[in-house]
Amino acid sequence: MALLTPIASLYLPRLYSQLAAHDATAETKSRICLSSASSLLQRALIYKIGLPSDLRKREPCNFNFKVSASVTTDVLTTEVPVKSPIVKGDTWSIHKFGGTCVGTAQRIQNVANIVMEDNSERKLVVVSAMSKVTDMMYDLIEKAQSRDDSYESALDAVYEKHKLTAVNLLDGDELASFLSILTRDINNLKAMLRAIYIAGHGTESFSAFVAGHGELWSAQILSAVLRKGGIDCTWMDTRDVLIVTPAGSNQVDPDYEDSEHRLDNWLVKNPSKVVVATGFIASTPQNIPTTLKRDGSDFSAAIMGALFRARQVTIWTDVDGVYSADPRKVSEAVVLNTLSYQEAWEMSYFGANVLHPRTIIPVMQYDIPIVIRNIFNLSAPGTKICRTPAIEVEEKDNLVTYVKGFATIDNLALVNVEGTGMAGVPGTASDIFGAVKDVGANVIMISQASSEHSVCFAVPEKEVKVVAKALETRFRQALSAGRLSQVAVIPNCSILAAVGQKMASTPGVSATLFNALAQANINVRAIAQGCSEYNITVVVKREDCVRALRAVHSRFYLSKTSIAVGIIGPGLIGATLLNQLRDQAAVLKEKSKTDLRVMGIIGSKKMLLSDTGIDLSKWEELHKEKGEKADLEKFVHHVHKNHFIPNAVLVDCTSSTDVADHYHDWLHTGIHVITPNKKANSGPLDKYLRLRALQRQSFTHYFYEATVGAGLPIMHTLRDLLQTGDKIIKIEGIFSGTLSYIFNSFVDMRSFSDVVMEAKAAGYTEPDPRDDLAGTDVARKVIILARECGLKLELSDIPVQSLVPDPLKETASVDDFMQQLPSFDSDIATKRQAAEDAGEVLRYVGVVDVTNQKGVVELRRYKKQHPFAQLSGSDNIISFTTERYNKQPLIVRGPGAGAEVTAGGIFSDLLRLASNLGAPSC
Repeated sequence: MALLTPIASLYLPRLYSQLAAHDATAETKSRICLSSASSLLQRALIYKIGLPSDLRKREPCNFNFKVSASVTTDVLTTEVPVKSPIVKGDTWSIHKFGGTCVGTAQRIQNVANIVMEDNSERKLVVVSAMSKVTDMMYDLIEKAQSRDDSYESALDAVYEKHKLTAVNLLDGDELASFLSILTRDINNLKAMLRAIYIAGHGTESFSAFVAGHGELWSAQILSAVLRKGGIDCTWMDTRDVLIVTPAGSNQVDPDYEDSEHRLDNWLVKNPSKVVVATGFIASTPQNIPTTLKRDGSDFSAAIMGALFRARQVTIWTDVDGVYSADPRKVSEAVVLNTLSYQEAWEMSYFGANVLHPRTIIPVMQYDIPIVIRNIFNLSAPGTKICRTPAIEVEEKDNLVTYVKGFATIDNLALVNVEGTGMAGVPGTASDIFGAVKDVGANVIMISQASSEHSVCFAVPEKEVKVVAKALETRFRQALSAGRLSQVAVIPNCSILAAVGQKMASTPGVSATLFNALAQANINVRAIAQGCSEYNITVVVKREDCVRALRAVHSRFYLSKTSIAVGIIGPGLIGATLLNQLRDQAAVLKEKSKTDLRVMGIIGSKKMLLSDTGIDLSKWEELHKEKGEKADLEKFVHHVHKNHFIPNAVLVDCTSSTDVADHYHDWLHTGIHVITPNKKANSGPLDKYLRLRALQRQSFTHYFYEATVGAGLPIMHTLRDLLQTGDKIIKIEGIFSGTLSYIFNSFVDMRSFSDVVMEAKAAGYTEPDPRDDLAGTDVARKVIILARECGLKLELSDIPVQSLVPDPLKETASVDDFMQQLPSFDSDIATKRQAAEDAGEVLRYVGVVDVTNQKGVVELRRYKKQHPFAQLSGSDNIISFTTERYNKQPLIVRGPGAGAEVTAGGIFSDLLRLASNLGAPSC
């Protein structure tokens, strides 16, 4: 009587089934021989088989066990090793090629080359249908069901596509064999589609059977190409191996135990070292064809990787790897080197379309890494997805380490159920989501207030009406009684998710995320953060989604602060600013992580736009040669909306009132404004007050340091005094560099007209010197300072002493004015002489008398010892008399005119904006 070991008695029936295909020689070797000898000996047969998954460890790929039988024999016993063809484990690598990768004959050949160059001992290659073929197959079914006769010609197109591909790749018997199979399959499909055409309906199984043929043909063609290249290769119809069961709406669950058993049997019969398998398709436990649903080929590869206990699963696609954000929305998204399984799962759930959402699950239990690679860029290493990727040493203190990527889901609606009667009532949430489940809606995100009086959740927008109706029906009584106040629907929403390993437990990540959104003027409608620490989810308006994505990605990946800059007015000051940015932008990006990108330049006739940033080393040439017709509205939209940087600033270097009138609208839409243009702040008081009110109540910034004193920190100094509680008594200053130069030069016996002519020739005056001599520019600066101090004055409230003689104010031309000016020299010469006789000098000043709430612009006399008498050239000087600086006023002095210093003041405001948006101090 044979005595079996416990493990053999358990698995011997399976052993027999696995060995059924062995040849006669193997059976002879394993036969137990008996004789009448008197000695009792024990014999052992050693077989190698694959154990079930619950008894298998990760590393070994072959297993030995001993089947012992006690027999009476007069023959010496021997151990006869029997080698099983079932080999699994690290010798196998899995490759998956999507439809794009096998879309043409040339691409299929490229796939074959990659497979042949892989030096793995054993390879399983999972292929999708050729590009667009699955869509074509589903279209056939739809046409047949709708009784559209064109399904026949559409099927002929499918036939021709695969026939032409095969003819380009194969020859001889391989070609004849495939074309024979293809013809047979097409004829069978025609018969099946004809039946569907007559019935007007096809079952899901019919649809799955028809749709899966694209994978069958791809696998057969590729395996034939590999055999043509000298590779021992066979192909696998995974419907013979992969068994799945339905798992709710549009999902299936693999039956790993049954699939593993079938795989073992298949490997016994097909012991090739290279196998080309069909992706996407599978069978039910009743052997009825089905699919893994759309985009299921990745899932196929992961399942096969788990069944084979493979060393690695490589998914070949048409991108370089998993990106930190959708590169179609964020052009500067970066390829991630590594991701954890959980990070990859989160990103795929939230819309990263590189992976099927369920691809991660099968490989996790065996720690099998997945690598995403680009078949069109073999030099790119791709993205590796594994258990816990190592954190690069150089990035260990970088927030990017914890926030790996960002993803979005569009076309959602928020449903908000709220009411005081919900608080503390058991089962309310269950009733809410039970109603949602009953209508088959998919809940994407849930957020509940801790007080329990409000529950909101996101569902696809196409499902929100039926969800709202179901909730109103379920809670009709509670709504009538007032226990629930409303079931509100907020349409046109999108979800933005930030994903990263343990980022939620890292201080500062959430703050940085929400600060980036706030600074981009984006409102958050709902927030959800899982305790798994892998994602932070926010709901925003759909129209803000891309900008929100760019804002957070820019903050974490591009630099501490990235700002899109639009320059309005590339004249003297604008051109000088552009040249300063050219020389300094790279230094700022490297040292302070501030990225200033000039996305557009607009003049009165032409504008130059760029999606990634204008090359400032040749901006003048580009503006002249490639500039398009100026369109301010299009220009503003481009700078604000049309690129990857969320923070936008418009720099108005003009003196135009028309441009200044747009500031309010720009600030209201989230665009920052920087300007040396005095027209907005010195224009009508009501417009000024609206502008400042808007600035204070939003996260948009309006900086205008260069409106008074060019590059001197006059506005900055005044704000510091006011914000620290000092009280301004008087501001007095020489605010015009032009008039400063004129009166600093108006000495000795020089005539006033000669000095004005000299200043004009040196470029200190406006083209028409009357614009300077009239004092209006100084009056505008006085108004700006007065309003900053809280005085509600109009420009007309400021008395201005003009230096233009009355008879010359209406002179037709500048030349006429300059020719007639000498005849009026005696008047001002008399004033100068009187001042000199008193030991004083003439200075043209503006005064803000805060105590008496008035201002004035006039020619005054100052002692030669006074700071105002000590100026030279075109310097400006401003004196602040305050409660703190009463006996000795605070003096700010320096160059107050010229393109370089004015552009420098604008540049300083740009850096101030960057600092306010989060850039570190240098």
